[in-house]
Amino acid sequence: MKIVDAKVEGASLLLTVKIPRLDAAKARDFKKECEEIWRPGIDSVTADLGMLEFIDSSGIGAFLSLYKKLPPSNPSVKLRRVQPAVQSVIELLRLHRIFEIEA
Repeated sequence: MKIVDAKVEGASLLLTVKIPRLDAAKARDFKKECEEIWRPGIDSVTADLGMLEFIDSSGIGAFLSLYKKLPPSNPSVKLRRVQPAVQSVIELLRLHRIFEIEA
């Protein structure tokens, strides 16, 4: 089962997370699937997290690894349809400062 649907449109990587939990057991597969579609020139990532109900530090690390691949001048990671439990973890880690969050 795929963890994420991913496609590149122009300079944007568009992701849809298809699992309810992004934890240590799934984060490696998530990163691998994103790596397979990654192309030079991508300058933004938009992820639909509507199905994601739980994220742990490994899942957060997977999103941070995408963030670190972006150009340092203006990296853009947008997280859409973020569930309250996932948003709480992101805010607890103060990552809402670097990720743009849409509930």
